[in-house]
Amino acid sequence: MLAATIDPAVQQGVRIQLADPDLAERSPGEEFAWSARGAGAGEDCVVPFRAHLPAVFPLFATRPRYAVRHLLKTASVADAPVPYVYEPAAGTATSGTSYATTPEGSFVPRVEHAELTDLTVRVPLPAGLLDEPALLASFVDYRVLVRLSVVENQTLLHGSDDKAITGLLDLPGARRGGLGDDVYASITEAAAEVEETGGSCDGIVVHPFTYWELVRAGVLGRLGAAGITVSRTRMIPRGRVLLGDFRAAATLLVPGVASLALRRGAGPDASDVIEATSRVGLAVHLPQHFLLLTRD
Repeated sequence: MLAATIDPAVQQGVRIQLADPDLAERSPGEEFAWSARGAGAGEDCVVPFRAHLPAVFPLFATRPRYAVRHLLKTASVADAPVPYVYEPAAGTATSGTSYATTPEGSFVPRVEHAELTDLTVRVPLPAGLLDEPALLASFVDYRVLVRLSVVENQTLLHGSDDKAITGLLDLPGARRGGLGDDVYASITEAAAEVEETGGSCDGIVVHPFTYWELVRAGVLGRLGAAGITVSRTRMIPRGRVLLGDFRAAATLLVPGVASLALRRGAGPDASDVIEATSRVGLAVHLPQHFLLLTRD
């Protein structure tokens, strides 16, 4: 539970509200290209947005590939530490048949505060691209924003360098299990185990190799029919599978602070770069609702 409201506008595949409400609506790339044209020679240019930039990568709207973010509920928050309710488990023994003998019967809630951090990626700017506004806009929308989404997947799974976000693969209080040779059998057993703490297994994060193994085995559709969304990303190691009640267990915090910047001479060879930044936080309410399977 958060001291914030869920923001239905922060969704995949939507266009964003510009920082300047007097301007006509443009994609992030279009707004950046428009602004960069007005920058003086050798000058940096920073374009702010009230949005979560990874969420507006255009291809998310037209193909069913889910980022880790898509498994989580999202809350629009103020740009400050966010209070939330944290409910660690006193024990995760097999549930009994009365409320008093369920794990959640012994949860002890307390208020914690989640810090915010900036996701940032820098992409080399090809020579001459500033002179091609339409091409520059497309490059930002389709190539820069997808890289920022990769950084977001990395941060949500492994944590941020400043420790503001603890990665879901390393959560204190999360449960662990073994991944056997029969991946589908391991996943279905673990999904049931997730629900021993009172949650409902609604999401899985796998490496693309595991994802396509599930496709080959014909079980991806069965997982979908059971209400499980499968996110595939290279940011989780092969031989690991993360299951959980993602929507109950954690909330992605989005303060609507983001920017696209032209950084002159900031590349390793003193070339120009495009810098994309978007601020986020992660509130983990129920770490025991996550279960990580590992193949030794």
